[in-house]
Amino acid sequence: MSPDFFDSSGEVQKHGDKLPHWQQDGVMQFVTFRLGDAIPGEKLRLWLEQRKVWLTHHPQPWDAATEATYHKEFIGKLERWLDQGAGSCLLRDRSARDILAGALMKFQGDRVEHQAWVIMPNHVHLLFTPHAPLEKLVQAWKATSARLIGKGGIWQRNYRDTLIRDADHFANAVRYIRRNPVKAKLPESAFTLWQSPRAERL
Repeated sequence: MSPDFFDSSGEVQKHGDKLPHWQQDGVMQFVTFRLGDAIPGEKLRLWLEQRKVWLTHHPQPWDAATEATYHKEFIGKLERWLDQGAGSCLLRDRSARDILAGALMKFQGDRVEHQAWVIMPNHVHLLFTPHAPLEKLVQAWKATSARLIGKGGIWQRNYRDTLIRDADHFANAVRYIRRNPVKAKLPESAFTLWQSPRAERL
């Protein structure tokens, strides 16, 4: 198995209190974070309640079938809400996206190795290998971009992450990132897509 991919027998670092974030040395992550106003509060509260019940019956680690069910039942719904363009959609503005893109790429090849990412009007999807603690990378991206954009605390508190299991999972993540603007019916002026040579070959 490629060292890029999750090894279920290997050591995993966990952090976070509610739904722990997992990190394994050298393993790629698919990460999503969003603007704080991207999902209406009432919808989000109901989603969190339903997910909490489901998670008590399906503790991690998950097999591929259980993860697919989770994504269908919960992540798919969340992504549809995001793609509907709720909230301020601050990142629809090219200058704000350029600031975030600069923050994302600042440590490329050092603390992080990006494979693909897309900045949507109210959320971001990233596929990368972290070479630093995952939570520190996300915190730095959010803090730097928020400070430079100058609109205050624009980001949600948390983020969603998934360890990449295998080559098929990697390919699916790349294609999801690439297709997200198409699925959301965005004009080219409303998003920024970046792909590595490895991702572009898919």
